[in-house]
Amino acid sequence: MKAVVYKGLKQVEVAEIKKPEIEKPTDVIIKMTSSAICGSDLHLYDGHSPAESGLVLGHEPLGVVEEIGDAIELVKPGDRVVIPFNIACGFYLNCIQGLTNECLTTNPNMAGSGYGYPGMGPYGGGQVEYMRVPYGDWACLKLPGEPGDEFEDDFVLLADIFPTAYYSTELADVRTGKTVAIFGAGPVGLLAAYSSILKGASEVYIVDKSKKRLKLAESIGAIPINFTDGDPVEQIILHRQNNKNLMDSLRPGEEKTLGVDCAIDAVGYQANDRNNPKEFKSNQVLMDIARIINSGGNIGIIGVYSADPAGKDENEKQGLLLLPLGELWFKGVTIGTGIAPVKQMHVFLRNLIFNDKAKPSFIVSDHIDISEAPEAYSQFDKRDDVVKPVIKFD
Repeated sequence: MKAVVYKGLKQVEVAEIKKPEIEKPTDVIIKMTSSAICGSDLHLYDGHSPAESGLVLGHEPLGVVEEIGDAIELVKPGDRVVIPFNIACGFYLNCIQGLTNECLTTNPNMAGSGYGYPGMGPYGGGQVEYMRVPYGDWACLKLPGEPGDEFEDDFVLLADIFPTAYYSTELADVRTGKTVAIFGAGPVGLLAAYSSILKGASEVYIVDKSKKRLKLAESIGAIPINFTDGDPVEQIILHRQNNKNLMDSLRPGEEKTLGVDCAIDAVGYQANDRNNPKEFKSNQVLMDIARIINSGGNIGIIGVYSADPAGKDENEKQGLLLLPLGELWFKGVTIGTGIAPVKQMHVFLRNLIFNDKAKPSFIVSDHIDISEAPEAYSQFDKRDDVVKPVIKFD
């Protein structure tokens, strides 16, 4: 079968690999109908991870059950399912607490595992024609409809991006009436803005340099901030100062709250240096968030931070970054981080979709054949016109 395989720095290829088989009674084999390419796949593509040549990429699979192990009870061949990027047993200590992103049994090296990512266990990725799904009863979320219908692009985003984005708003405690600043208008950032609006935020700012992505954010009601036009923190504060109704509502002293209540880092350690956008500055977003967050605010860090073999110095290579802890401490902020536990939100976000309360597929920009994956990676890596590419299978 065909698979998208990592070969080295900025190199992926479509290769023939062995079709998976049932290995354990709890396994499920799915035949792929759609598989998305994720921004976190670009960390590998750009050499910012210890990925080895030959790794099968991808962790956003949507398909139809092809075969089931003897212990599977909840799904059957022919069922349409989406698979979370987390791999979990569902029954051990962390899992029963809802921390299926930190499963203790599926990865011998650390808590937590996933498909097609270095360090996340011995599992191939989902940019393939067929995929083995461990703990299939736990993993498979059954879906209505038929492959290729009006929900196909929405449902594939349930594997990762929509739950991850929604989880970032939980980390940042986004609620009705709150003000939100999101750094990064990639797929996660755009859907974090969308989720914030769904939750009733009063103002949602989104920071990026891509005019196309910022225009897409504006189309859903977010306020675009282009950091190439100047300091994004100062731009957000100025925008709020120009809100006459807001300023007329402030009592003496409340002008100190012209930052935001909630901030979300949807970029991670491959952030652009604002003073030199062609270069990376690993802590750029963290430094900006420390300035824009109000006292008592909440910060959600959903962008990936890890050891970076391509880091500028030994600290970055070990994942050690300068953080303005003094400023954050005096502001009394709460910080939430980590990989999203997709299953916590899976059913509820699915139901929003098929009840026409959410349409996350507005971010999908490109449909490609698997043979076009190498070029799609190259274009997606520009972080501009290609917002969210999805591989379609027959």
